[in-house]
Amino acid sequence: MACRLIGVGVGPGDPDLVTVKGVKALRAAGVVVVPVMDTGERGRAEATVLHHVGPKKVVRVVFALNERTDRARREAAWDAAGQRVAALLREHGTVAFATIGDPNVYSTFTYLAQTVAPLVPGTVVETVPGITAMQDLAARSGAVLTEGTEPLTLVPVTAGAGVLKEALRGPGTVVAYKFGRQAGEVAEALRASGRLGDAVWGSALGLPEESIRTAAELDGSPLPYLSTLIAPPRRDGGRGGKL
Repeated sequence: MACRLIGVGVGPGDPDLVTVKGVKALRAAGVVVVPVMDTGERGRAEATVLHHVGPKKVVRVVFALNERTDRARREAAWDAAGQRVAALLREHGTVAFATIGDPNVYSTFTYLAQTVAPLVPGTVVETVPGITAMQDLAARSGAVLTEGTEPLTLVPVTAGAGVLKEALRGPGTVVAYKFGRQAGEVAEALRASGRLGDAVWGSALGLPEESIRTAAELDGSPLPYLSTLIAPPRRDGGRGGKL
């Protein structure tokens, strides 16, 4: 039978937000791989998984998750991780890979699947969707992501604040991921676009250190790397005004 590699979205941090299907996939797999940085500390994916499966089933695999500049080091880490997961597939047949958020939204799982496919020919790649940080932040803050015909734009600020500035010129809600290290530039972009007053940001959602604030409170100080921003458009038409 073909090996199965399953990317399971485990949400932004709150273990109660893992879907029933996600929990079933984690428990049915031969092993559950969780990504860790080379510094070794427990990440959100691992902490979440351990609420649903025993530690003996969890395999920690190092990824260069914090590497942005050294491409060779990043590629070498992906190759090593791919080799490790390929070996686990051959041994167990079915491997689940736990990723925060959703496995098809800015996830390391994409690169892992691309690496493993040629190493274990015939591997079936599947994904189980997960709750995203923008959904969780919207629920916890009361922000409405979209109304009527409004578009929704998601940008990673790791691509530079210019990407966010361009998106803020559009008509709909803008969500920014990973903006913590550029919080000052983000606040200025919101101010220039007239969206500062209604925007909210959050970090460590669902965790004891959770922080949810209005964007007006941004003072330029660096924030946690995995901070999320929601900047809604102006909605002046009353109920149903965007239909």
